[in-house]
Amino acid sequence: MRVVFKLFASLSDLLPAERRGNLVDIEVMPGTTVGDLITRYRVPEKSAHLVLVNGHYIAPAARNTHVLKEGDELAIWPPIAGG
Repeated sequence: MRVVFKLFASLSDLLPAERRGNLVDIEVMPGTTVGDLITRYRVPEKSAHLVLVNGHYIAPAARNTHVLKEGDELAIWPPIAGG
C-alpha cells in the first residue's frame, strides 16, 4: 500500500535522494506502524517531536501501535528552538 512520508526542517536530510522536496511517496506492507517508518528512516526518537497522521497528533506512546492505512500522510517535525 502507498503512504506519503514527510520530514520537516533538518529531518528532511534523512529522506532518500528520489524525494520530492521534503516528502516521499512510498510503498509499505500492510500493518506498518508509525514507529516502523521512524525506525526505517533512522529518525532519532528525540527528534520526532511532532508526529501527525493526516493532521492528527500521534503521541509517543502510540507510535509503535498506530497502523498506517492506504493513502495516509505521516508528517514529522523536530523540536523547534527560537530566541
